[in-house]
Amino acid sequence: MTALLVSNAAAENDDGPRRRGGLWTSFRHSRKAMIGLVIFAVFTVAALFPGWFTSVDDPNALQFAPALPPSWDHLLGTTALGQDIWAQLVYGTRESLIIAVVAGLFATVLSALVGISAAYLGGIGDEVLSMITRIFLVIPTFPLIIIFATYAGKGTLLVVLIVLVVTGWSYGANQLRAQTLSLRNRDFLESARVRGERRSYIIVAEVLPTMISLLVANFLGAALYSVLTAAGLQFLGLGNPNSISWGTMLYWSQNQQALQTGMPLWSIAPGLCVALLGTSFALMNYAFDEISNPALRPVRRRRARRADTAGH
Repeated sequence: MTALLVSNAAAENDDGPRRRGGLWTSFRHSRKAMIGLVIFAVFTVAALFPGWFTSVDDPNALQFAPALPPSWDHLLGTTALGQDIWAQLVYGTRESLIIAVVAGLFATVLSALVGISAAYLGGIGDEVLSMITRIFLVIPTFPLIIIFATYAGKGTLLVVLIVLVVTGWSYGANQLRAQTLSLRNRDFLESARVRGERRSYIIVAEVLPTMISLLVANFLGAALYSVLTAAGLQFLGLGNPNSISWGTMLYWSQNQQALQTGMPLWSIAPGLCVALLGTSFALMNYAFDEISNPALRPVRRRRARRADTAGH
């Protein structure tokens, strides 16, 4: 019996490279996912090397005439205070991207810890962790975010990140718990138990690798949630108004009535960048949805076969 379980485990583990290959192949062959990756890559380069895109060293400096229209010297014009809007947009990419990636990463880690541990351990631990997850799922999120951001130390990037992680992990934990429950009695996990492996080893080395696509999808969803929510918080003045990010640009443009005073690009440009970054995460998520939900793959293949048949 033990030999049979071990052989089944080996068969399961042999699929690992094919899964990883299928992950990249599905991503690479998805036009929407590649468009999302290109958008994300452009923002990443701008965040790492802002000097490649603008010659302004200090985007907060009041060094230009106020309310200038777009020109070759100022691609998006200047603010009511004499700051270059294009330079602020480029330099603001870094903080906005940091919020999306860091908050999305830690929210995904917390989701995995809670969801996978709850499902695999079972018993009282599962009941307690599931109850906490359900509480966070039903609590109105944005009012809770405003309360946390207001009373936990408004104005710091660290507080914004903590608030986003605390309020953004529960949905992913619920998904990962459901997936782990479907795997808990699989043969390759039974063989690991028969070999006497520790629970922590089984969770990290056996369960997690089977859910890479779902974990990546959860990260992209959490990053999308983080960038949109952070922009909303900063727009409401609950971030650091002196930092450079797309959300604070929206805050100051609203305060200075940019739309009413002939400076619409001050509001439109950062809002468009927030939407584009969110769109890039959503587009990349399509490929991982296809892998984590096998029901989507046959449908697409059947459609492709029908198209080929119709062409012949």
